[in-house]
Amino acid sequence: MAEQDIIVIGAGIVGLATARHLLASRPGLRILVIEKELAPGTHQTGHNSGVIHAGIYYAPGSLKARLCKEGAEATRRFCAQNDIPFDSCGKLIVATDAAELPRLDALRERAEQNGLEFRMIGVAELAEIEPNVAGVGALLSPASGIVDYGQICRVLRDRLAEEGVTFQFGAKVTGLRETPDMVTVKTDQGDHSARCLVACAGLQADRIAAMSGLADDFRIIPFRGEYYRLAPDASDLVERLIYPVPDPSLPFLGVHLTKMIGGYTTVGPNAVLSLGRETYGGNRMVPEDARATFGFPGFWKLMARSVRPGLQELRGTLSRRTYLERCRRYCPALTLSDLQPHAPGIRAQAVGRDGRMIDDFLLRETRRTIHTCNAPSPAATSAFPIGAEIGGRVLDKLNT
Repeated sequence: MAEQDIIVIGAGIVGLATARHLLASRPGLRILVIEKELAPGTHQTGHNSGVIHAGIYYAPGSLKARLCKEGAEATRRFCAQNDIPFDSCGKLIVATDAAELPRLDALRERAEQNGLEFRMIGVAELAEIEPNVAGVGALLSPASGIVDYGQICRVLRDRLAEEGVTFQFGAKVTGLRETPDMVTVKTDQGDHSARCLVACAGLQADRIAAMSGLADDFRIIPFRGEYYRLAPDASDLVERLIYPVPDPSLPFLGVHLTKMIGGYTTVGPNAVLSLGRETYGGNRMVPEDARATFGFPGFWKLMARSVRPGLQELRGTLSRRTYLERCRRYCPALTLSDLQPHAPGIRAQAVGRDGRMIDDFLLRETRRTIHTCNAPSPAATSAFPIGAEIGGRVLDKLNT
């Protein structure tokens, strides 16, 4: 294959959004997207809850907060331009008892500081707008919504291909070699060279970054998010996304009810350690992945601090009734028979050597490469502005 201007590793939503920004900024660029799967958006992009986040949870001034707000607007705009269904159904973050009200008020302050639209909901109004939801108060985020991010990826692939971007699916990257003027990507389907490289490898981000010497101090630890799907006769219990008030002692947002574009509702996710990075069919051990996790000192430091929440999440995995109890705190109408099987997701969580989860987006660079080392939620919502951020850095490299 001919030499490229830019190679993008990974055809998830961040990689494709980066290619889109590059091509829009400089038409005629020779761009090759390399993806080890046979289709785009196969991993995190295609296994998430499909939520268009508004940005309420994120620390004011953080990259997450800024890019989420911009990304939600850009996502809706792209969908409208390309006839992709989306629904701005809104989100309710529900306090189920008085002890959660101070945390709900803290979210109100964050929403104000992040410049987001919201409204506080009292008990009477909550009963009126969501009669199957119980709580002592709630925060309504009307800008939150849902979309099929996998469909966004498929449309991006088609549009990019029409504009001259080359795709190589089914090619696994096996090595990188960088010189002052060029980077060569070695794959099991042949080698390719370019002036610059962008890696958006998700669950494999640390392995690709290590090929450029950029992953000594962090590791991707995979967390399995297990979901249920509400039975058809229970799928219309709620009109909006229903979230609990997040527990600050836990690293994730808790089990929530999520309307999906397909017309059904999911419940989840919990978050338990995954023994494989891509084992969606069951939490079976993949030796290479397990060694990478258990051989990293930061993993054991994380576990030492997370015994209690880890055991709580494990209970949800082992017991459907425990899962139900969590949901019934804010949706008491649910019954055990309402929880039906649904496909899990696996989250790529970067963890530092100190055992702390890296909370914000993490980009690392060499002279000719940029690696997206951590792209946690709301990465799908924020994909277009993340792509613009990465793309801008790539264009600077092309000029040197």
